[in-house]
Amino acid sequence: MATDKQQKWNATRLPDQTGRTAVVTGANSGIGLRAAQALAGAGAHVVFAVRDPERGEAAARTVNGSTEVRRLDLADLSSVREFAAGWDRPLDLLINNAGVMMVPQQRTADGFEMQFGTNHLGHFALTNLLLPYVTDRVVTVASDAHRWGDQRIHFDDLNRTSDYDPRGVYGQSKLANLLFVLELQRRLTESGSGVRALAAHPGYSATNLQSHAASPVARVFMKFGNRFLAQDDRAGALPTLYAATQELPGASYVGPDGLGEMRGAPTLVGRSTAASDPDVARRLWTASEELTGTRYPQGVGTRG
Repeated sequence: MATDKQQKWNATRLPDQTGRTAVVTGANSGIGLRAAQALAGAGAHVVFAVRDPERGEAAARTVNGSTEVRRLDLADLSSVREFAAGWDRPLDLLINNAGVMMVPQQRTADGFEMQFGTNHLGHFALTNLLLPYVTDRVVTVASDAHRWGDQRIHFDDLNRTSDYDPRGVYGQSKLANLLFVLELQRRLTESGSGVRALAAHPGYSATNLQSHAASPVARVFMKFGNRFLAQDDRAGALPTLYAATQELPGASYVGPDGLGEMRGAPTLVGRSTAASDPDVARRLWTASEELTGTRYPQGVGTRG
């Protein structure tokens, strides 16, 4: 009889992806690379959407399968638009994975606070622009950090010019990710589309993401945590892969099943009350449309 450990889902149980195309943002390292490797290994054609094509090419060479590399800088809406304008074929899977974490206060090319602008607004614009081509699902990588700080979207100061706290602002960007998925799924359902929007979080996984924290103390703490507490990036990619390939309801949230959702096998997990508020989700969507100049496309239901 199989043990619980043997029964738990892992990358060896990934279904055949032959004939499918996936775009993975930030696929040059960390859980993005591990997800790309697994999907390509299962037969998918994986597009590495990365800020630095040279690093992307180097990462793609580690993959056993079909890949291509395209430039995408989520901190520059002109780059997002250029990437989307170059897309002209069906897209089974969009994985919104790339992000920045707890960085010093800085701005994107369009003047947005870097964490909110990259983690949320860049992916918001990319998704809206590519959605007419998406045939299966959009998976957005969130984080349990959506519970950090005061757990609210600062609509009166989205760029956090008056109270910039790297940790709290990162939490706001991850809360925005979950609210985005909630409202995207509502719109998909309302328009009659079969496309699904889902979210996943990697638990505490050792990646390069934590190495750019503004605080030296935070960097030391996370370096220690990465070495002694975190699971590796292969395990961290499992919730993303599970959300990308398993039969789950739209708006599902996948994370590790271990203590505190820090590590373990992928399973459906809960989210905060703040991340479940449909009214705030709609308000955030409207604000994001105004900031990015992108909107939910017409006619999506006829292609999903």
